[in-house]
Amino acid sequence: MDEDHYAVNRAWWDERAPAHANSPDYAVQELIADPTRLSDVVRFDLPRLGDVNGLRGIHLQCHIGTDTISLHRLGAALTGLDFSPESIAIARGIAAGADVAFVQADVYSAPAAVGSGFDFVFTGIGALGWLPDVARWARTVAELLRPGGRLFMREGHPMLLAFDVERTDEWVLRYPYFEQPEPGHFDLAGTYVDAEAEFNHTQLREWSHGVGDVITAVLAAGLELTMFVEHDSAPWEALPGRMYRTDGEWRLNEHPERLPLTYTLQAVKH
Repeated sequence: MDEDHYAVNRAWWDERAPAHANSPDYAVQELIADPTRLSDVVRFDLPRLGDVNGLRGIHLQCHIGTDTISLHRLGAALTGLDFSPESIAIARGIAAGADVAFVQADVYSAPAAVGSGFDFVFTGIGALGWLPDVARWARTVAELLRPGGRLFMREGHPMLLAFDVERTDEWVLRYPYFEQPEPGHFDLAGTYVDAEAEFNHTQLREWSHGVGDVITAVLAAGLELTMFVEHDSAPWEALPGRMYRTDGEWRLNEHPERLPLTYTLQAVKH
């Protein structure tokens, strides 16, 4: 990743990590108070995730670790990895007492930072868009996994992400669907959850990755695709003013059957 893009994005995440930890959307205090509680994201994943008890897993781009800790509560031995030192520091505080390792490193450096031989790699919502090269990401995942290990990921659907979120009167395609060499440059003063904080770092860089880009990258890395499911919900208000929330997920107010909002992909390394 270009060093400028990396630094811009890390500053954006470093500044928002404390606000996210204090946001009701992450429910950090509830997670700490109730040792049986799972994050909304992991709870949604359960029917497809299956039994991870006793497995060794790594959560790439773990942010403040709420999903990482939730996976640990399902019985997995977890490592969380993120490039933001502020996020990692907060994750360690939330996990205090839990046997979860948190490592600061960028995704592409993960094998050098944590080794390999993992039973599963978990990648959650909103991760891939911060990476410039999905093929390199898939090769990194393959390097982390043991033979027979699997990738589990849920991600924002690139069709959803191509729409202009500022237009509520019409459906307007504004952003690329397919991966492009250069990122989109955005100025976002706020953040994606309910937070009262004001931020100084507003610039960020994001990349598009079409479904075909992702699946092709996974197959080219030597993984076998075992699941691809599209969903009509997302865990954040992706289209403000056009969605309602229920059971921790956001759905379209009208015609939810017309647009996939997220997808789940699983693949196995042979």
